[in-house]
Amino acid sequence: MEKQPSSLVPLHWFGFGYAALVASGGIIGYAKAGSVPSLAAGLLFGGLAGLGAYQLSQNPRNVWVFLATSGTLAGIMGMRFYNSGKFMPAGLIAGASLLMVAKVGISMIG
Repeated sequence: MEKQPSSLVPLHWFGFGYAALVASGGIIGYAKAGSVPSLAAGLLFGGLAGLGAYQLSQNPRNVWVFLATSGTLAGIMGMRFYNSGKFMPAGLIAGASLLMVAKVGISMIG
């Protein structure tokens, strides 16, 4: 029996949106506070998330770059949120990263 294509949004489209969120967060951090580390980290992790999303678009089982990127960001930004208690930007990125890890995990099961 052939598997029916899902009518839901493909995972890689969420991945591209997530990558844009991460990269734009770095750019905003630089624009508002002049933080070069925020810019560098945002562009690096946003680029890696974008690469992972591209890999997902080519092969939905090729999740490892995307999973490693979102998992790393969930950990780093989760600790920053825990220590600072500030939702912006750490809580937002940690939450989005956790959602991406969960979404990838669910897609691997299904």
